[in-house]
Amino acid sequence: MEIDSESRTDSTSTITDRTSKSSTIESLGLSHSKLAYDGNFIRSASGVFMAGEIVFGLLVWTLIGGTEYLHIPAMGWVMFVSVFYWVLTVILFLIYLTMAHTRIPQIPWTILGICFNGSASVLYLTAAVICAISLNVAIRGRYYFISWVASTIFASLAMVSYAGNTVVNFKSWRSKSEET
Repeated sequence: MEIDSESRTDSTSTITDRTSKSSTIESLGLSHSKLAYDGNFIRSASGVFMAGEIVFGLLVWTLIGGTEYLHIPAMGWVMFVSVFYWVLTVILFLIYLTMAHTRIPQIPWTILGICFNGSASVLYLTAAVICAISLNVAIRGRYYFISWVASTIFASLAMVSYAGNTVVNFKSWRSKSEET
């Protein structure tokens, strides 16, 4: 098989074009993204707990959001807790997954994790209790009764996930403080 000289010239010019573009980007003071994917985070205890928090939190607010929860003011609190912590957990998950937390060493990430997960577990405990108490208002057999029962279970599971992540973060903080 013979390669003609024109195709060889085209491929080398493409390579030089790519390198000249990257040097132009650097000369303008711009840089390439240095965020990396951390596959080990997903397999860590904290990553598994965060994945559980995201899944269970999503289930809580979608199950309640699909019903007429506005008739019971306490269910508004459950929606607030579940949506608020779900959004923040997704943001933190992405920060840890892309290793962006390593680029901001000024923030004490383990202490932030302890405070965040501890407060989430306490507020999810209140949300699970409110869901369970609100079942008395619902009529058995209606679709929203079944949704509220399921949301009570998933709120409890989310609370356990946040509590577990609090323990993991506390152990990490404790081991770092003993090293110094």
